[in-house]
Amino acid sequence: MIIIAGTIELDPTRRDTALTTAKPYIDGALTQDGCEAYTWSADLSSPGRVEVFERWTSEADLAAHFAGPHYHAMLKALGAFGLKSSEVSKYRVDHREPVYDSDGKPRADFFTEIP
Repeated sequence: MIIIAGTIELDPTRRDTALTTAKPYIDGALTQDGCEAYTWSADLSSPGRVEVFERWTSEADLAAHFAGPHYHAMLKALGAFGLKSSEVSKYRVDHREPVYDSDGKPRADFFTEIP
């Protein structure tokens, strides 16, 4: 699994319009093979910031996304809305488990792994 997470800084006066404009590209990405999550949302504590979160099943699926029309249209659209900066990273995930154990307690440790 691959997680993409980070922030994009846009002109604060145009952020909400940018997110509305981006919705068809986000919806399109969600239809692609291997896309389990694709969310862009306004950071309510920073007027121009957009939080990015994506989850992909494989490198091949992510590569297909990067080569496809939704990604390229999104890049073009963002450029029109005063893109100031971006800091977005990808993470390879080797283990996943719930935050809460069977008693409903949040756990920081990876409690389902067998030592």
